[in-house]
Amino acid sequence: MDEPHLPQYVIDNYEVHEWKHASAILSSDFSREWADVLDLLHDFRLCKSWLTVGGGSKSKVSDFIDQFLYARGWCEKEFTTSVHVDDKVMESPTHKIDCYKNRVALEIEWNNKDPFFDRDLNNFRLLFDLRAISVGVIITRCDELQDIFKELGRGASYGASTTHMSKLLPRIEGGGGAGCPILAFGISKTLYDENC
Repeated sequence: MDEPHLPQYVIDNYEVHEWKHASAILSSDFSREWADVLDLLHDFRLCKSWLTVGGGSKSKVSDFIDQFLYARGWCEKEFTTSVHVDDKVMESPTHKIDCYKNRVALEIEWNNKDPFFDRDLNNFRLLFDLRAISVGVIITRCDELQDIFKELGRGASYGASTTHMSKLLPRIEGGGGAGCPILAFGISKTLYDENC
């Protein structure tokens, strides 16, 4: 991809994939939200201690990202949507967005089952078509992190059927997000910190 809107730090530390000029839209039309995302990517480290603990309803990775963005005015957001045909109203429920601010939707898929990507992309598609969002961002993990999980004895917990970049890309390239501009970031090995 052409990367004029991405700082070198992001290029060096994340696997980045873009569709429909998402970074150009973010940098020009949503500069504050874009700055928040870039600051998050700059400050993020993948702590060893986050990987050696199991279970729980939310991973430490997701919690860090949520709290970083919530402190800047982002929020979890659920939209109420419906379709009206003559006098008939049909509910058209969407899933909650992990982090939302000013028409920018960001989802974190760290270690869920890979069909969660289908849910996220369908949500982006629907909300974009309804003009509720302008851009979708997904943060997940690079495939290469599996080597670290194996070294830590956690390889089985981060299996092939969980969310990682090679599970996301075919879904987007196959049209899962339809017309929604999407930017995907994969957390790479260079962000791993054994000392935290």
